[in-house]
Amino acid sequence: MLISMTGFGKAILELKNKNISIEIKSLNSKQLDINTRMPNLYKEKDLVIRNEIKNKLERGKVELSIFIESVGSDKETKINKPIVEAYYRQLNELAQDLGIAMDKEPILQTIVKLPDALKVEYQELDEEEWNLIFEGFKTALAAIMNFREQEGSALQKDIFARINNIENLLAEVPQYENDRIETVRTRINDNLRDFVEKQNVDKNRFEQEIIYYLEKLDITEEKVRLANHCKYFLETSNTGNSEGKKLGFIAQEIGREINTLGSKANHSNIQKIVIDMKDELEKIKEQLLNVL
Repeated sequence: MLISMTGFGKAILELKNKNISIEIKSLNSKQLDINTRMPNLYKEKDLVIRNEIKNKLERGKVELSIFIESVGSDKETKINKPIVEAYYRQLNELAQDLGIAMDKEPILQTIVKLPDALKVEYQELDEEEWNLIFEGFKTALAAIMNFREQEGSALQKDIFARINNIENLLAEVPQYENDRIETVRTRINDNLRDFVEKQNVDKNRFEQEIIYYLEKLDITEEKVRLANHCKYFLETSNTGNSEGKKLGFIAQEIGREINTLGSKANHSNIQKIVIDMKDELEKIKEQLLNVL
């Protein structure tokens, strides 16, 4: 079954003093590219989050966001009392030395603006709270995996339909083959008749050369290989694993056989079939860019 690399998952938690929203988005990428956005309080768990994403999503450009709506904060600002007292004593002594009356309220407002008068104390990570957040993260991760499977199912239907279209187009080729061979034979004879009649040429040998040339234009091998590649593509898609890269390689081989078929065609109707095959294959390649 095919799995898409495009997906979205979300979980919302209501904790004692905060609401937490966890969102995971993913887009197609050749490798796994993880970007996390979370409050500093949870940064120490970044590696745990990344490992879980790596194990579950495998490939894609993944963005994780953790948003907090809190009645409090992960940091608390407090007055650094010893520093403020020291500032006040020094200012008071200076005012007395200078004979200046000191208004206490404006002085305190000034002091708290001085360096180190305020200190910031950060909250420590609560493991019990983190366990709840991690469970929410896993819920969002399960949601994005489900989303990817649904998208993959839609991709698979479309890709399979286009592979079947290529197989149906291939089935139309044989009806033109006899006419194609006769057209090539006639063209060779018409172009070389005058030369053969005017030159001392062994006609039996010449006929053998024409047969050899026509055999070089035979497309039986390309048809067989193309049919086998299409069959292998479908088999690989149904293995139970999403094999995006491998399917991309098989699609390249399908394209190679289609191109060879076109170069050997020498028939307008077969050329039209080849063009339709290429159109279907290009759409398959575009879809495969999103397959895990």
